[in-house]
This record gives sequence, C-alpha cells and structure tokens, in this order.
Amino acid sequence: MREPSPSSVAVTRLALGGVVAVIVLNLLLRTFVKLGGLLTTVLIAALVAAGMTLWFSWRNRRAPLQGERRRLVALYGGILALLYLGLLAMMAWKDDPSPMGLLIFGLHYFCYPLMAWLFLAKGFGKRSE
Repeated sequence: MREPSPSSVAVTRLALGGVVAVIVLNLLLRTFVKLGGLLTTVLIAALVAAGMTLWFSWRNRRAPLQGERRRLVALYGGILALLYLGLLAMMAWKDDPSPMGLLIFGLHYFCYPLMAWLFLAKGFGKRSE
C-alpha cells in the first residue's frame, strides 16, 4: 500500500482545520455576537478561506498547486456538505423546508467552497510550478 505524501497529509489536516474553524466561528458569531444571515456566512467563509490560504503559504513557502487546491477544496467542501446534509435532515424532520428555504440553505453552503476556491486561486499568490 502506498504511503500518503506529506503534502496530502498537510492538505487533509488543513481541510479538517478549516471545517473546525467554520464550526467555531459560526457558533461564536451566531450565538454569542448575535449576527446572522448570508452576510455573516460570507464573512466566515472569507475569513476561513483566507486563513487556509495563509497557513498553506506559510507552511509550504509557496501557493498551492492546482492538484493541492482541488483536493483541499474537495475535502473542505465535502465535509461541510455532509454536515449541511445532516442539518437539512434535522430541519426536514421537524418541518419540511420550503423551496425558497432550500435555496437560501444552498446559498449558505456554497459560500464556503466558493470562497476557498477563490482565495486559493492563481490570482491570490505567486505560483511556483
């Protein structure tokens, strides 16, 4: 069996750290500071994406390669998608959400992988390929 490369392990840890940061920031801002809405979601998504980009650049002294960026966004977005599906299941169990509610729910989710993709894109760092 092939051992994972140090880069893939670091990307996995960074994706998990990003998910934890999303959970903690949502808990802090929505519960204690009482902020809400799509603007708060965009703010949290941008903060976490910027943090992941800076952390990757600091640790590796370079911007992520295309494959690393793709893997990071896929892991980060995939784990968040599973959490959002669980939340949607709990919402549906209590009361069926309306189509507009589902659209707003989807918008909240898609902010996270979109911001991560944008912050990790070519324009946000010097690439050494």
